[in-house]
Amino acid sequence: MASNTETSLLNALLDHSPQESPTSHNSRHFFPRRYQEEVFEVAKRWNTIAVLKTGAGKTIIAVMLIKHSVQDINFCTNHKKIIFLAPTVHLVHQQFGVIKNYTDFEVEEYYGDKGVDEWNLMRWEKEIYEHDVLVMTPQILLDALRKAFVSLEKVCLLIFDECHHATGNHPYTKIMKEFYHKSSEKPKIFGMTASPVIRKGVSSTIDCECQLSELESILDSQIYTTDDGKEMEVYVPSAKETCIFYDQAWFPSLNLKAKLEASWSKFDALLLKLPGSQHSHYKDIDEKLKTLRKRLSNDLAKILYCLDDLGPICAYEAVKVCLENAPTTQEDFEIYREISLECKYFLEEVQCIIGELFPLGDENFLDVGLDHTKAAHFGYISPKLHELLQIFLSFGGASHVPCLIFVDRIVTAKVIERFVKKVTCLSHFTVSYLTGSNTANDSLAPKMQKEILESFRFGKVNLLLTTDVVEEGIHVPDCSCVIRFDMPKTVRSYVQSRGRARQNDSLFVMMLERGNMKQRNQLFDIIKSEYSMKNTALNRDPDSCSLKPCRIGETNAYFVNATGASVSSDSSVSLIHRYCAKLPGDRYYTPKPNFQFSISNGFYECKLILPPNAAFQTIVGPLSSNSQISKQLACLEACKKLHQMGALNDHLQPSIEEPSANDLNINCKESASGAGTTKRKELHGLTSIRALSGTWGEKLDGTIFQAYKFDFSCTIIDEIYSGFVLLIDSRLDDDVGNMKLDLYLVSRMVKSSVSSCGQVHLDAEQMMKAKCFQEFFFNGLYGRLFVGSESAGTNREFLLQHETTLLWSPSCMYLLLPLETLNTSIHENLRINWTGINSAASVVEFLKKNSFLGSQHCNGNRENSSPCRINLSQTKCKDANIINFANCSVKINNLKDMVVLAIHTGRIYSIIEVVSNSSANSHFVGDSSSETSFEQMPNGVLSDYNTFFDYFHKKYGIALMYPEQPLLRLKQNHNPHNLLKNFNGTSSCDGLVNEKTQIHVFVPPEILVYINVSVDVLRSFYLLPALMHRLESLMLASLLRGEISCPSSDFQISSSLILEALTTIRCCESFSMERLELLGDSVLKYAVSCHLFLKYPEKHEGQLTARRSWAICNSNLHKLGTDHKLQGYIRDSAFDPRRWVAPGHRSIHPVPCECGVDALEVPLDAQFQTVDVKVKVGVCCDRGHRWMTSKTVADCVEALIGAYYVGGGLVAALHMIKWLGIDAELEPTSVLEAITGASLHSYIPKTNEIETLESKLGYIFSTKSLLQEAITHASEQEAGVGYCYQRLEFLGDSVLDLLITWHLYQSHTDIDPGKLTDLRGAAVSNENFAQAAVRRNIQPHLRHCSGLLLSQIADYVRSLTESTETTRTLEEPKCPKALGDMVESIAGAMLIDTKLHLDDVWRIFKPLLSPIVTPDNLVLHPLRKLNELCDSLGYFKKEIFNEGEIVHVEIRLQLEDELLIGEGYHRNRKAARGQAAKSVLKKLENKGIFDSQCDFKRRTGCPGHTNNSSSQDININSCRKISDEGSSESIIQIKQKTAETQLPAESTTDASLGHDCSKKTRSPNIATPVIKSINFKRGGPRTTLFDICKRLQWPMPTFTPTEHKSRTPIEIGEGPERRTGFNIFVSKISIHIPNSGIIMCTGDPRADKKSSFDSAALVMLNELARLEKLVIADSATIGE
Repeated sequence: MASNTETSLLNALLDHSPQESPTSHNSRHFFPRRYQEEVFEVAKRWNTIAVLKTGAGKTIIAVMLIKHSVQDINFCTNHKKIIFLAPTVHLVHQQFGVIKNYTDFEVEEYYGDKGVDEWNLMRWEKEIYEHDVLVMTPQILLDALRKAFVSLEKVCLLIFDECHHATGNHPYTKIMKEFYHKSSEKPKIFGMTASPVIRKGVSSTIDCECQLSELESILDSQIYTTDDGKEMEVYVPSAKETCIFYDQAWFPSLNLKAKLEASWSKFDALLLKLPGSQHSHYKDIDEKLKTLRKRLSNDLAKILYCLDDLGPICAYEAVKVCLENAPTTQEDFEIYREISLECKYFLEEVQCIIGELFPLGDENFLDVGLDHTKAAHFGYISPKLHELLQIFLSFGGASHVPCLIFVDRIVTAKVIERFVKKVTCLSHFTVSYLTGSNTANDSLAPKMQKEILESFRFGKVNLLLTTDVVEEGIHVPDCSCVIRFDMPKTVRSYVQSRGRARQNDSLFVMMLERGNMKQRNQLFDIIKSEYSMKNTALNRDPDSCSLKPCRIGETNAYFVNATGASVSSDSSVSLIHRYCAKLPGDRYYTPKPNFQFSISNGFYECKLILPPNAAFQTIVGPLSSNSQISKQLACLEACKKLHQMGALNDHLQPSIEEPSANDLNINCKESASGAGTTKRKELHGLTSIRALSGTWGEKLDGTIFQAYKFDFSCTIIDEIYSGFVLLIDSRLDDDVGNMKLDLYLVSRMVKSSVSSCGQVHLDAEQMMKAKCFQEFFFNGLYGRLFVGSESAGTNREFLLQHETTLLWSPSCMYLLLPLETLNTSIHENLRINWTGINSAASVVEFLKKNSFLGSQHCNGNRENSSPCRINLSQTKCKDANIINFANCSVKINNLKDMVVLAIHTGRIYSIIEVVSNSSANSHFVGDSSSETSFEQMPNGVLSDYNTFFDYFHKKYGIALMYPEQPLLRLKQNHNPHNLLKNFNGTSSCDGLVNEKTQIHVFVPPEILVYINVSVDVLRSFYLLPALMHRLESLMLASLLRGEISCPSSDFQISSSLILEALTTIRCCESFSMERLELLGDSVLKYAVSCHLFLKYPEKHEGQLTARRSWAICNSNLHKLGTDHKLQGYIRDSAFDPRRWVAPGHRSIHPVPCECGVDALEVPLDAQFQTVDVKVKVGVCCDRGHRWMTSKTVADCVEALIGAYYVGGGLVAALHMIKWLGIDAELEPTSVLEAITGASLHSYIPKTNEIETLESKLGYIFSTKSLLQEAITHASEQEAGVGYCYQRLEFLGDSVLDLLITWHLYQSHTDIDPGKLTDLRGAAVSNENFAQAAVRRNIQPHLRHCSGLLLSQIADYVRSLTESTETTRTLEEPKCPKALGDMVESIAGAMLIDTKLHLDDVWRIFKPLLSPIVTPDNLVLHPLRKLNELCDSLGYFKKEIFNEGEIVHVEIRLQLEDELLIGEGYHRNRKAARGQAAKSVLKKLENKGIFDSQCDFKRRTGCPGHTNNSSSQDININSCRKISDEGSSESIIQIKQKTAETQLPAESTTDASLGHDCSKKTRSPNIATPVIKSINFKRGGPRTTLFDICKRLQWPMPTFTPTEHKSRTPIEIGEGPERRTGFNIFVSKISIHIPNSGIIMCTGDPRADKKSSFDSAALVMLNELARLEKLVIADSATIGE
């Protein structure tokens, strides 16, 4: 028990008044104390070791020196750096913060967890360049010096914190001896310590003098301390020291230890008798057994230690600690699980043995209101622990008593912390523990250490139990009590731990056992040593004391002349281990060196054996006097040889394969910035099509054209399309000029064909008329023949009135002319329809002469005008069968299908019929329901015009000359459509599937101009944009083919195949690059792998894989693609026929270039790259500039390689790869060298083993050693084998990948690329190869030395034989990766043996791998199935995890009115998730919802649950169906609609489910979600609504858009958003709230579909808020 005097001393702690240390001020300015200035002045003059008390502010002196040194540096040209060394990571953090706080320099901290060990020279140079002060642990600096990343010549000041560590083999000592003392330009040294003496048992002045002299010699510095004790006491008060005595421990059960030791012996013996121990002759099993037996022994030692030192209760807690840290029983392997379980059983038995001591049962006694006094009385806690509790009780009720308790062992800290938390009378204290971050199982992670220390500093933790981790340097200014629960071992430990008590009147308590003379003598020696140390340091005279030279001694080392990097004999061992750790390994084999020692004549010789994939396998070191030195010298010789072979680079790091500019054409900066990724978007131009360029427009005497005939054949036989001819300057490649194409219209298809027809000569007049024809029709159908308008403030003018040169460009010069209808044979001469061409030219001349709608009408002058300036009234025919047009008269019977031009609008029509009983004097009344009204008017709204005569007179100023003529019903021309995509029978990408309602018009004949061309020609005009687009694309592909072509090649790749490789899925074509990209990826991987395998026989698999990765990575492919300007050839957007422009055609949908680039080609510059998600991809400006994802270029490269492989085999693909600049040469001589190298293997297999395996494979190897290598696992190193299958596995992986991908590509031509990817993934999986090995019984031939692998193979084979493929479950054993690897390596060996004949390899492997997966038997992981199904149907799932020995996963899926729950249990998290997903899928299947429902949607690319609910602004209009809805509504109706849907908008509730949505039917466990605000930017309301649905697990909302069109302007929106247009979208939205019903709302009209979705989403959000389904915090966001 504590004495009264001791208690009063402890009570004094409660009256302390904390004094803030000057060093804690958060200011860059501080006022140093006198003794700090004194030491600072000394340190400026010479290298100094400052010996001051803990808390004296030594770091402030260092800061003063740093500032002084930096000022000196600024006057020098070579900017040297300052390095501050601290021995622990805690101190690095602390000192970094102090320096950063008190200076304005660039400061950074460095320690192992930052990955510094992996840094290269470039990274270190960057760090040194960017920072002035570098704070680090000494090992970091030592390694950087040894690797020549840092040089002391570049350092002006080197600071050693806790410099007393500079002794023995500490990194401080090595830095000084290996580098400082050998440096020609040494930095200034400043050391800091409170205890320069570190060794045990130092008591005399002579001993102290020896240690101080040695420290000075090593650090090349002089010790300096201050004798101003008074000032020191003012700022650094000394703690009051006292001793607390406790009685000797006793036990309530004398035989308890014997029972525990007997239990350990029993279980230790059991471990050796486990079934798995039969494999203990394998090294991995043996090591596992040894490790766990040692752990069992260590656990027993911890428990016994706690029993002796703390008592049975704490021993019981120690058992709990050991159980928590016990090896997991979730091991994948049965052997490991059995061993781990036995360890757990041992601890549970120990727990029961100790628990039997307690009378009321262990749990009740220990966990409910523990009375520590009774526990001490019964001997359940030791007297030592009881005295500690009494000290805590002496603090009284004060909770803020920062107290450090130092213990020797981690388990002591953990157990006392747990025990104190159970003591009720100490509940007002917050207790925790702190340990170092060593490799012990019960140590704390660095992050947790930092958090606990911060909590103690800020008073959140009162009692902190700690090991020696906070003895040195850790600044805890408020600590008022330090308790040494365990005795300090050295004077340093004594001084440092006492120095943690920083408060005035703080207390330092030593706990001693009564009568223990050993402890008392130890304490006396420590106190005596401290006294000697102080006196010796104080009495030293810096001026008279001379430094002894540091004895460096001769060391064996190897130096790299190129860099200065070095490795010494003592550092060589760690370097060899680091090198081996970088070699490829697997879970069955960890590469590491093996040492074999032999003794000869009293000298040791070490043989070093490296892993089989190392640069070499064995080396023997020189003879040495002991085994340790011989080991070091052998490793030093190995380091030397590894460097000479290139396995270690010039900085003596394991060589990491880095690409060179000449080798792999990759730029690291581009890779880091996102090149080749979907995130980065780049601006690129379009390559000009040279075949369409021409200069014939400048020729005045005619020219000769290359002619290509267009023929059209409709599936509706009666529908005739006129043929056309394309006239161009250049001759097209045969496969371009002779092609066929299907064009898809509504409910019919037109088969088109292009064929070469030789040459055609046109004279100058014909050329002029042909150009006129083309200008007239393309502008009349797809543009405007009249430009200017009253609204635009410009005069109305005929487009072709003047010179039309600007409509033609030499870069795109061709003619599209109609053919005579009967001209159907390609063998007869072309019969161009000159009648129609001449007629069009005549009409143009007529319009030029009769521009009666001139500028006066644009300026509001409505004077009467007649349609024609010629006097037709004089020749007026009274015959009712004659119809008078503006330019001629025609019999009424000939009007059917006649083509006419309305001269007041410039639009071209075809005549359907004459409307009987009608004339211009007929009433002009619009009917919105009529399909034949010319100007549609709202229902019930009176028109401003009485008759058609009145309409044309008032609106256009035209006085009709023949008002009595009947009106003609005309078919209006329509916009061009994308006819390349077949939308018939499927939803279009924009969700509009209704066929267009044809709009007809009534027009008086006299304002129409007759054109003498048939309606067949007009029909064909609507096919030309799509056909020409495809033809232009093929020309582009042909142009690229010419760039790639090899003159000596005997292969020819079709332009259509190249076009497929240039076409992205964004184009909405029936083909895309994805399939070829998949194939090209495999081809490229194979070519590069094979090349690397043959070129670098000395490199291991890891190095080969790294080189391959750089060669085929997207960033490299992107660079290669852009270097060859492939980006200009890529088609990345759907054909937009509205923007297609023919020569002579002026676009009415211009997109002006705002890119800032005048040329067609965009420079590869950072200013044309972005990661902005708002930038739209695929939209071209008029110069052809478009944004494209960076990855698209890389994908195109792979697709082109695939195309060349399909078209010309491997030879063509290799040519393509070579053209790109990838080194993939496959030299036959290299193959022979590989065979020769394999044949040198010395290992001899068992009798007939190779022959037996060959019979199973069905192939006889010419070089048996290749097969021998292919079946040898790396673990065979234990048997002395110096090779393994890893290199062959690297090669075989690419071989099988290519062969299987090619097989799937050929076998499944009708499946989408996504499914093809899934098939390949399943077919080339390691699981599939492992199953193939078992089916052929190949697994017994795998040579290895791993008991773990043997066990797993046996389990796996058993699981396959006991279950069929269809009944296998997720719980069954994982396949051993080594089995699949062996299959791949055999494929690689076979490839080399056949001298690279892929067909021979596939002939053997196809039956070996059969049955090969097909779409029908493809099995995806249940979780992926569920995810795809949820995405398809618009459901959100939620996963709940409960981690433990058995992982429990619960997946919840909310349907409309039912919550489905699936559960999974497994040791493996992934398997548990799979089980839960499988359960949910089964329940969905029972409800008739199958995962196959999402397959179709994935193939079609259309959403399943909504017409379009994506929150992303994808350009869906680019793949529209060829017809749009034609309904129209008036401006009055739209305004009325808007008024009806003002927020809160109309909402309807579907009560069909029997629920009321307005009622609060939320689950009581689900809080009402709160939306802070709604983002009103595009897509914002949708995103907010989707987030709410996801959070509440509601099904996704469904949007139903409706498009409305009108010929009169429609006003849309209000305020600044007010717009006028002719098209509007209104969207309806519905949400099915589970167990409540359906809410439906309608949004406001918007100008585009996405905006209408946003409007509907906003209405729904506010309706949900009104129904109290959610809360919108910012009421200002309720309205738009």
